[in-house]
Amino acid sequence: MSTAPPISADRVQKFIEDLEAQKKIVSKCTELFTTLTNHFTSLQNSLSQKSQSLDAKFLSLSSKFSQTLDSLSQRESSLPDRESAAAAHIETLKEAAFAEFKDPKGSAQLSDTLKSLARRMDSAGLVKFIVSKRKESVPLRAEISVALSEAVDPHRLVLEAFEDFVSQKSGKTLGLTDKRWACGMLVHALFPESSWKEKKGKGPEFSRNIGERAAEVVDRWKGQLDGEKEGLTPGEAVMFLHMVVGFELKERFDEGFLRKLVLDFSSRRDMAKLAAALGFDDKMGDIIDELVKNGKEIEAVYFARAAGLTERFPPVSLLKSYQQNSKKNATTILRNGNFSAAATEESKNVELNSIKAIIKCVEDHKLESEFSTDLLRKRATQLEKVKSDRKKSSAAAGKPQNKRSHSAGSARGSGPPAFRPTKAAKFSNVYTPFNRRNPAPSAQQSPAARFSAQYNYVGQNVFEAPAAPYASAYGVTHSQSPAAVTQQHYVHPVENLGVSSFPTSGAYGGQTSYVAYDYGSAAPSVFQPSSSTQ
Repeated sequence: MSTAPPISADRVQKFIEDLEAQKKIVSKCTELFTTLTNHFTSLQNSLSQKSQSLDAKFLSLSSKFSQTLDSLSQRESSLPDRESAAAAHIETLKEAAFAEFKDPKGSAQLSDTLKSLARRMDSAGLVKFIVSKRKESVPLRAEISVALSEAVDPHRLVLEAFEDFVSQKSGKTLGLTDKRWACGMLVHALFPESSWKEKKGKGPEFSRNIGERAAEVVDRWKGQLDGEKEGLTPGEAVMFLHMVVGFELKERFDEGFLRKLVLDFSSRRDMAKLAAALGFDDKMGDIIDELVKNGKEIEAVYFARAAGLTERFPPVSLLKSYQQNSKKNATTILRNGNFSAAATEESKNVELNSIKAIIKCVEDHKLESEFSTDLLRKRATQLEKVKSDRKKSSAAAGKPQNKRSHSAGSARGSGPPAFRPTKAAKFSNVYTPFNRRNPAPSAQQSPAARFSAQYNYVGQNVFEAPAAPYASAYGVTHSQSPAAVTQQHYVHPVENLGVSSFPTSGAYGGQTSYVAYDYGSAAPSVFQPSSSTQ
């Protein structure tokens, strides 16, 4: 009977090691296969996405190409009508120019002078005349638009004025502020707000040569703005964006640069509509979010209304948030200033400016039914009263006291005057000479009778003048020394004048005398007036 040869342990160990090596090889091949599979799958997905993106861009390009062809066809078909209209307009201007030359005396009226300068295409003379009539800005604004229509080429006339302004700006010529204001008036008249919406889908109203010149001017202007970002005024920033919108130059500038200008000067009233005209419609939501994060809820309301995003950003919610934040800021200023007089004044100014901004925003957007402003108006009236009292008290404190600071027999600068005991009785009642010098008006009603019944709400007693100090001031025994006399003469008139001479109306009272607050003159976080004339 035969037996199987014995299997040695070395052979088994070697066999197992061979199996382990093959297992590692198989595992590594599997891992490599998985990596390659994932890589090729990713490449396939990427190619598929790029293919879809190219298809979408191709469709968009085809659609835009069709729209451009239609626009060109319409412009070509409208050329005869525009040609005849331009010829008629030139003939009218020609007749007006001949009539003006026949009458060399001319007219002294504002409109006639503006039209005459526009017909002559005298940009330098037009700017100089506008600057000279700066005090008549209200009628001037309306007349400039009419005068520009009398020019043969209004766009070239305004562009030449801007070329002169940019050239003088690089040379730091004097009088740039007035010329900047005049150029702002011209560009607002040439490109009114209504023209921004009408331009969509239409070709430019100026020649290609004028467009290229405008691009060169704005490029040079931008180079100057980059070098003086700290000194860039809000009015000039608005004027720059106005030129970009009017001459359709958005494509020549980086979107980030234009967006930064919009955010930095968002408090300007025109900025929200300019942002929409610049084509930020898709990104207006992000701009509004950034404004809210920076504590500019008032500006966010204007931007939301201009972009039609009031459902996403409810104006009432933004106004309430701004009101709460302004209260917190006022309280923080008080605490950081240890409730000093300067901190109190700054805190009240912050609160008053925020109230004015809220009231102005509510009026601009007709939100009275959703956001009541009655308490805000009363609070604004109270703060105005306190501010007026403080100014009058300061003015009274700055008035010179009794000029007889030295005795009649002593020379000036020879030392303190010698008061004789026999004349001490003359100051037994220090308020008698004060009343003789500063008689209080007897017919004027006291502030308590005028304001206590009409403005009665929580927190009013904080700002009312207390009656106790006055009673105690009259009841104390006064010293006969000169220091005591001077102190009584100084303290009492300040308090007396500060209350008795306070005016009866405030800037934001609930009466019909309320004057609407200018949005552009508010604090940095609020909207300022529409003008690029600063």
